[in-house]
Amino acid sequence: MRAIWKGALAFGMVSIPVRLYSATEDRDVSFHQVHAEDGARVRYHRVCTCCGKEVAYADLAKGFDLPSGETVMLTEEDFANLPLPSAKTVDLLAFVPADQVDPLALARGYYLEPEPIGRKPYDLLRAALDRTGRVGLAKIAVRTKESLAVLRPRGEVLALQTMLWPDEVRQAQFDVLDREVTISDAELTMADTLIEAMASDFEPGAYHDGYREALLAVVEAKSNGRDVAATPTPEETAPSVDLITALQASVEAAKAARGESVNVPGQRKSGDAAGKPSRRT
Repeated sequence: MRAIWKGALAFGMVSIPVRLYSATEDRDVSFHQVHAEDGARVRYHRVCTCCGKEVAYADLAKGFDLPSGETVMLTEEDFANLPLPSAKTVDLLAFVPADQVDPLALARGYYLEPEPIGRKPYDLLRAALDRTGRVGLAKIAVRTKESLAVLRPRGEVLALQTMLWPDEVRQAQFDVLDREVTISDAELTMADTLIEAMASDFEPGAYHDGYREALLAVVEAKSNGRDVAATPTPEETAPSVDLITALQASVEAAKAARGESVNVPGQRKSGDAAGKPSRRT
């Protein structure tokens, strides 16, 4: 891995020299745009709308449009001179309970590697976070963007995840959720049973990107001159009117997939009522 940032992790009055590495990578299948007639690459040119000339990359600047219609131009030097302490320092602001961090606000993940001189305070901070169950709330600037971030132990390494700012996370506003819904005891029991039937430990290696594998298989087949057979489209399952029946069938399918005997707690007999309404949400 190659470090994308070098600076210091400020832990109170202690400064730990660190390097930042991307913890994830994009494995999507990438394509070029080509001309459908001959397969040749399609190129795009940067053309000035004023003079009509092609603009070299070295001559590009960033422009910000004002409400008046005028454009303010910023150069790379302007960005480099911004007074951002977080440009060279991961500044720990507080230590907060991990469950108070909204997962929706988490963005990119990174690893922090200590320089040899900072190994001991690095390990001390990692161990302290692990013992207290808290995460560090920090600020960092990466590639001209300042972000909030959470610092947490991940095995023997400190991992850093940048976050969206609070005003970048949308509030969920759906009129349908304002309507009153009645849920019965039987429905709650059956939903609990389904969750229990599908409960397991998370094993990342058990999951894979089926779409990417299918896409690469198509590319390989076409490169070898083979025809690609169309995959049959599964029939759409009609929504179940009886929620209890649908949940019961789901429990039975989940248990059968595990090779377990099907014995659904709270299973009602034919003709029984669905259950007395008990909870309103």
